[in-house]
Amino acid sequence: MAAAEYSVLVRRTPEDVYAFLADGLNNTVWRPGVRSVAHASGPAGREGAVYSQRIAGPGGHEIDGDYEITEARPGEVLRFHVIAGPARPRGVFLLRPEPGGTKVSFALSLEPTGFLKLMGAMVQKTMDQEVAQLENLKAALER
Repeated sequence: MAAAEYSVLVRRTPEDVYAFLADGLNNTVWRPGVRSVAHASGPAGREGAVYSQRIAGPGGHEIDGDYEITEARPGEVLRFHVIAGPARPRGVFLLRPEPGGTKVSFALSLEPTGFLKLMGAMVQKTMDQEVAQLENLKAALER
């Protein structure tokens, strides 16, 4: 099992942070590897919503990275799982009010299968980089 977690304090309310994260169309704002994103189906920003993404992959090629929101509690929790692409991690954003803003924690987990089992170090590095992009989220929301 590969796992990664990262947290930041964002000077915005939990409701503001949640609204930004739940709108998958914002992914291009704070995740530089997301080349395009569209709302594909389900209620936008809510449980059951599916977003289709094209993300930067190995060698500069774009790959699918579609995901579905699996739990949506405004101002508190946003859970998702990736449903297309070579890796299918599960992720969660946890939001907690703190003095001066919101503590945002982002965790990813993946049970590697097939060729991903052979690429353990690279998979872990990619997941660590992905969760650390919370710094970009912080910068975008505090502008």
